[in-house]
Amino acid sequence: MPSHRTPAPARAIAGRRLAWFFALVPILLALFVIAFVPEGEREASPVDTLPAGADSTLAVELEEQLPDDEGQVAIVLWTAESGELDAATQDELAQQAGALLADAGGGGAPEGAPQGGPPGGGEGKQSPLVVAEDQTAAFVAVPVSSTSATDNIDQVEELRTQLGEDVPDGVEVQVTGPAGIQADIGQVFDGADIRLLAATAAVVAILLIITYRSPVLWLVPLTVVGIADRLAAIVSTNVLEVVGVAWDESTVGILSVLVFGAGTDYALLLISRYRDELKTTESRYEAMAHALSRTFEAVLSSATTVVLGLLTLLLSAIPTTRGLGLACAVGVLIAATFALVVLPAALVLFGRWVFWPRVPHVGDPVLVDSRGVWHRVGSAVSRRPRTFVAGTVTVLAVMALGATTITTGLDPADQFLERPEAIAAAERLGESFPAGTSDPVQVLTRDDPEQVLAAVEEVEGVDSARVTSSGDGITRIDAVPDAAPGSDAAQAVVLDVRDAVADFDDTHVGGGDAEAIDAAEYAASDRQVILPLILLLVLGALLLLLRSIVAPLLLVATVVATYAASMGASWWLFQNVFGFEAMDTGVPLLAFLFLVALGVDYNIFLVTRAREEAREHGTRTGMLRALTATGGVITSAGILLAAVFAVLGVLPLVVLAQLGAIIFVGVLLDTLVVRTVLVPALALTLGEKFWWPRKVGPPDAGAEPRPEAAYVGSHGR
Repeated sequence: MPSHRTPAPARAIAGRRLAWFFALVPILLALFVIAFVPEGEREASPVDTLPAGADSTLAVELEEQLPDDEGQVAIVLWTAESGELDAATQDELAQQAGALLADAGGGGAPEGAPQGGPPGGGEGKQSPLVVAEDQTAAFVAVPVSSTSATDNIDQVEELRTQLGEDVPDGVEVQVTGPAGIQADIGQVFDGADIRLLAATAAVVAILLIITYRSPVLWLVPLTVVGIADRLAAIVSTNVLEVVGVAWDESTVGILSVLVFGAGTDYALLLISRYRDELKTTESRYEAMAHALSRTFEAVLSSATTVVLGLLTLLLSAIPTTRGLGLACAVGVLIAATFALVVLPAALVLFGRWVFWPRVPHVGDPVLVDSRGVWHRVGSAVSRRPRTFVAGTVTVLAVMALGATTITTGLDPADQFLERPEAIAAAERLGESFPAGTSDPVQVLTRDDPEQVLAAVEEVEGVDSARVTSSGDGITRIDAVPDAAPGSDAAQAVVLDVRDAVADFDDTHVGGGDAEAIDAAEYAASDRQVILPLILLLVLGALLLLLRSIVAPLLLVATVVATYAASMGASWWLFQNVFGFEAMDTGVPLLAFLFLVALGVDYNIFLVTRAREEAREHGTRTGMLRALTATGGVITSAGILLAAVFAVLGVLPLVVLAQLGAIIFVGVLLDTLVVRTVLVPALALTLGEKFWWPRKVGPPDAGAEPRPEAAYVGSHGR
């Protein structure tokens, strides 16, 4: 195509005079930022992951105002390796418990905490050690005053090291409680960014080498996307810091996965079109300008859709979810900019040799005229399009049936792929003490503490209740339920406690089970608000892009069907293969966002090419030519994106493993079934009506030959 028909921005980016500028200047600026600007920082808050306005969140906020609030509590548990703890051992453990409290500034047992017997205390003194009735275990609650998650990890690890050195023979010691669990969660992310980045980059590199079959070409998009990823991490966290939006350890990890996945997808689409243009155009500058002009709209529309979808997370009640949405939106903007500006300019600086050993030459057959696997798939679909529609819809519907039985809400013990010490200790604690000892129901009040305590003590299922802290008119009451944390019975106790204190003006109920109840309630509320908004935004973007009604509605319907099918299939895998008893409450929303926003990308890539081909060949032949031309690159992009999200499984948190698995299944379904079969079959069935009310085909499109005849007989550009 003559260069004068190519938009000026594309000619400038890929031009002989300015390509070096668009390639080198952004990269040098990005490297300067990466080298000299640190990632944003903020002090984590206990309410970062809690829904704003929830009862348990208000309880935490009240607790933060207590003058003697000493942060999290670590429960040190000693258990006899066999038999019982004898009197001498109990006396030694009581002395250790007293020393631990003295070192922590407690000076004794927490106010109102369950008291042990005489060991270590002497006559008339109460020991801080709490010994089980079966004499097989004992514990002490030690306050851990930490200023950050890292500080908490360090203090808990130091405590574990000290205890391991002092433990008597025949006794096992473990640390659990809120501080211990928080430390073990924090250790999951210790060095996680590096591991996740290395695994993601390795997966992308391997798949790019397989895709391009070139020892050189893959380095260009990988380098560009890698720089974009590091820049995105710095820019997004600093934006979050400036606007005051919370984020946590997983935010940057998910951001990297998304930037690598989306950025590489855009790169694959551009490079595929560039390779084709090199087969018809002698000048690589003109070839790239034409390729960029033809892919710009698709990539821009795709990125805009993803960004708008991510920004809907700002409506979430959970602060870190809002932070994830904003950070990822910034990341996708940077990835798209590098893919549309830096990558084409960088590629054009090299000669055709960068594709070695498969160097494209003028006269080589272009993808749209190939007779490969995607040509054969298109021919098969064109012969019986209605059958393929019915078949794929049936398969998706059957897979989606499993989604109707999904259970959400992970118990504390089920949040890790590998069971850490704090979880194992909490379970052992529940064998010798009231089941809820490791995670009591916490009641924070500004009302009359005696009346509140009396109301809590009367609740059935509460084993004991005590005032554990007070000051500045605020009182904390810990109620130990007789049910294990995370169980239905424990959550029922929380609801009963809330009913018991409902008449008090300023009393709130918190603790692990209360937070789980509120998380489930607010997650459902988030889904009711955000999911329809995401669909409306995606539909609006498609309406603007395609300027039609039927095609956008059908495309949105297909991505929703893909989501439902992937949720159902993944739930079956979770139950029967991985042994997960429930799905994390936040996973359905994030999975919907990523699958709908990213899944529509491939439909955009296919349908925009189909519209381009339909202008000359008509809808039926145009769709089949588009499938032939884009089949390989979109399939490669889908497999790469699925593999990249599967990398989230390198972190031993169930929530990330579940999110990665659902997106892995959904992207493969979308790439290999929906975009390959269902969308082309729908277009072939409807013909020109697919674009209604717009007319896309040539004037005689209504008299097109039979699909297979037109497809097989079409050659050339």
